[in-house]
Amino acid sequence: MKVLLGHENPDAEKLLPPARDDGSGVGINYADAYLKTIKVTTEDGRKVFAKRRGLKITFTIGDRIGESLLRRLDNGPDEKTIVRKAIEEAVRNAGGRFDVEDGVMFVELA
Repeated sequence: MKVLLGHENPDAEKLLPPARDDGSGVGINYADAYLKTIKVTTEDGRKVFAKRRGLKITFTIGDRIGESLLRRLDNGPDEKTIVRKAIEEAVRNAGGRFDVEDGVMFVELA
């Protein structure tokens, strides 16, 4: 089942360096703004949402939880790539697949 999470947050782009440096090197402010829009309930009643605490991103699909880290050395130095790869890994660990098509975010559930 493919679940629509919503559109990517266009305001998140304004939080990327050099426009606004957060000092983290992994785009913490960008990640917060990007993840803020991910909160939906599926047709079968499962809640799907994401949150960040420190460098850890947690993605929840119903009762399944996937976690990952924002990794600059593996996925950097581009902050957008760092955040996207962390979300993809967290969703994969929760049993789904994250995809973005033309600025619209989807999660494919098993």
